[in-house]
Amino acid sequence: MLVRCSKGCGSPCWCPRSLSSLPLLRALSRRIGKLALVHFDAHVDTWPTNFGQIYAHGSVFYHAIEEALIDPHRMVQIGIRSPVQRDVWDWTIGRGVTIVTAEDVHATGPAAVAQRILDVIGDAPTYLSFDIDSLDPAFAPGTGTPEIGGLASWQAQAILRRLRGPAFVGMDVVEVAPAYDISEITALAAATVVWEYLALVGSKPMP
Repeated sequence: MLVRCSKGCGSPCWCPRSLSSLPLLRALSRRIGKLALVHFDAHVDTWPTNFGQIYAHGSVFYHAIEEALIDPHRMVQIGIRSPVQRDVWDWTIGRGVTIVTAEDVHATGPAAVAQRILDVIGDAPTYLSFDIDSLDPAFAPGTGTPEIGGLASWQAQAILRRLRGPAFVGMDVVEVAPAYDISEITALAAATVVWEYLALVGSKPMP
């Protein structure tokens, strides 16, 4: 998959695995400082290890928090719904992370979720990480760890379109697995997420 890495100018990055987010956050934090994070995912990705591996796609944001790359009090996760051990959940909440489950999204709607995101991240420089499995498998079957009960593509799109205030400095879209895709609908969803992000960045006046 083509990777176009962020250099602090808000460019997107296409990556096959969530682990790719970590070096991007490291690079950006060296240039900008501690970041806010908007994280769409079915999984918290804050396990200290993942299937015996210290660095894996399920431990990305554990390391990002431990390395002080991101401010967990300005981190919000949207679409969470996978099974997770109580100690991992408690560790994540205990660090100050805001979790908006998929059920929360369905119950409150995109406008309320977007406002909650804006309240959490404030005016901090913000990184967007979008794991395609935040979408329900009906809308994004082409991924390695699907979870039922996820966001509809229109919900994710409606949330993103309401995030016009934050100072986005970079983003990634991860976990698209073409081998599992059907009629390229997952690829279309991922491409549209990138388009929505670029539209957000492009809507801001040039300095």
